[in-house]
Amino acid sequence: MMALDAIRIVLVEPSHPGNIGAAARAMKTMGLSRLYLVAPELYPHAEATARASGADDVLARAAVCQNLDAALAGVTLVLGTSARARNLEWPTIPPREAATRIGAETGGEVAILFGRERSGLTNAELERCHYRVHIPASPDYSSLNLASAVQILCYELALAADHETGVSRITEIAGEAVDESYAEQIDVDRFYAHLEQALVEIDFLDPENPRQLMRRLKRLFNRTRLLQTEVNLLRGILTAAQRQARLASGRD
Repeated sequence: MMALDAIRIVLVEPSHPGNIGAAARAMKTMGLSRLYLVAPELYPHAEATARASGADDVLARAAVCQNLDAALAGVTLVLGTSARARNLEWPTIPPREAATRIGAETGGEVAILFGRERSGLTNAELERCHYRVHIPASPDYSSLNLASAVQILCYELALAADHETGVSRITEIAGEAVDESYAEQIDVDRFYAHLEQALVEIDFLDPENPRQLMRRLKRLFNRTRLLQTEVNLLRGILTAAQRQARLASGRD
């Protein structure tokens, strides 16, 4: 099982400081300690401390980030919680399966994103996730409090903490050790930006009418879990394709 201290609980733009404190308490009761806050509306705040009820150390170590990029630096697996169905659905798993997949992760770090109290995660934020985590609830009243959602995920992670660790990502090719670690999310995001630029240059993507092409491609690549070596390989292919396109058009 991946160590619990390699898992980040990321609250995206929380508006109520009490929810931040309650989330910290939920984390500590299950042995998690790494809280990330993306552009919180009110923090630090006395209500957060009061609702933490003894989890002051989790609050004290909380990383306050200006944007999601900072919160995901160094992360190789991203999961986003969401109760809303989307027009283009993302691979969706329940909390227990999420904990199992996290437990099989080796190397890198994991981030679990929790969205705004009123509106949750945006489509753009969900696109940065490998999986959407959906907590089953009553269809008559499916709205969960932010801290309650954090508690459920943390409970499942703690429950899975005794499972065996996943296999090593170091393989051997022709007698030589090759690192097959998963790519960090920041490098995957750079690949997506490069991919979009290249698709425009080779006239495959119309920037004036993109439809949902990039969203579908992100969903495809997120499902495959790119390795760092694969990201480097794909970007090399894109660079070569761009060079040929520029030569053909006389721009080089």
